[in-house]
Amino acid sequence: MVATGHPLAAAAAQAQLRQGGSAVDAAIAADAVLGVVEPMATGVGGDLLAMLVPLGQAPLAYNGTGRAPQALTANLVEALPQRRIPERHPLSVTTPGVVQGWWDLHQRFGKCPWAQLFDDAVQAASQGFTVAPVAAREWALFQPVIALDAASAALYRADAPPRAGERFDNPALARLLQAVAAQGPQAFYAGAIPAACAAAVQAAGGVLAAADFRAHQGNFCTPVSTSFRGATIYECPPNTHGVAVLHALAAMQDQAIDMASAATQVALVQAMEAAMAHAQQTVADPAGNTVCTTVVDANGLAISLMSSVFKRFGSGIGVAEGGFVLQNRGHGFSQPGHINGPAPGKRPYHTVVPGAATRDGQFLGVFGVVGGAMQPQGQVQLLCRMLAGGEAPQPAMDQPRWRLEGGRVLAVEAGMPPAITAALRAQGYREPSGEGELGGRSDFGGAQCIWRLADGQLCGASDHRKDGLALAV
Repeated sequence: MVATGHPLAAAAAQAQLRQGGSAVDAAIAADAVLGVVEPMATGVGGDLLAMLVPLGQAPLAYNGTGRAPQALTANLVEALPQRRIPERHPLSVTTPGVVQGWWDLHQRFGKCPWAQLFDDAVQAASQGFTVAPVAAREWALFQPVIALDAASAALYRADAPPRAGERFDNPALARLLQAVAAQGPQAFYAGAIPAACAAAVQAAGGVLAAADFRAHQGNFCTPVSTSFRGATIYECPPNTHGVAVLHALAAMQDQAIDMASAATQVALVQAMEAAMAHAQQTVADPAGNTVCTTVVDANGLAISLMSSVFKRFGSGIGVAEGGFVLQNRGHGFSQPGHINGPAPGKRPYHTVVPGAATRDGQFLGVFGVVGGAMQPQGQVQLLCRMLAGGEAPQPAMDQPRWRLEGGRVLAVEAGMPPAITAALRAQGYREPSGEGELGGRSDFGGAQCIWRLADGQLCGASDHRKDGLALAV
């Protein structure tokens, strides 16, 4: 089973599974395609995290997040307004981790030849693809970001962003992916690409250097977990805010949960608010955009793989030679002196949190919800519906959601029962009014999930808020 955010990505994953590939092979193939067809959300200029559940083994996390440039000192940030790195500032660029992440995951869990994984992505980039509706909407909404940078403006057609149904190609990205397929990660972390990235960032006033690419490495690590309603939930440890999911679920563990009840929803928002506040103090300050692919293969290996350039179109700084935009994860750093304050070679607070669940030591599900600060909030709402409410994955995913924007600001999605909305407003949670780039057009996330049912069959679900689907293989 595969569930991911775009039909071409789903087809790429399906092809790998049909050829005997592992869930990791399928997830990498899908993720490479997503970087072509959703450039505002992900790409080789971003980061990667994954949660894996090998058959008969304990879940395992992979952290492929990049580090701050070695030249990013606290003094540089002290001189900025509010002593913070702004969202689109050239100092926000951190070293990309996606390509190395693909390689590390494939080295450990891959079955298909490495080069084979990129065929669909190369084809989409070189021959073009039809722009999907959600991607087209976000492309137009964030046109001002790419318009500010000459390379991004030319690469992503800032003068006329592609509309839904129009064709778009990216020959430079196709050439880069072909090089990665032939040479491995060195095609990205050595030679012309790091030099081009450094030149683009430094020309804008940033400090990313080619040496930062040579120093990059990801790592496998032990997930953090908690028990909830007969299942064990696994999240990536800090530098991500996956701990916020666990804290909120732990707060609700002994409470009555009825997702149709206003009292439950109020309690859930309050638990989530406390969990996010704890994460902001102990990890950092959240926001962003991401993609998610979940796969389970014939041998029982399951993965939730998520990649991201953080904010839509990341830093906005394009790399013409490679056909991609660089991420802006450095915005996730807090002020100097905070536990999450900036430092050379340090990983910033990260919003990407792929998750997994087991029951009695056996695989139950892999899942993820894209959308920056929405990621832990969406997971908690989805898990409460499935584990406490007994809802099936797709109906649970289709229900309206709420999103804490910070400072007692709570967005409520259209379709929420009026009684629940009224109860939340009565608790002092006000509607958003122009906060941030979305300006009240709150992102309620896009979930992907594969769940094992009581009879052993797999059930895939893909969020209608994205362009994707779930496919059985």
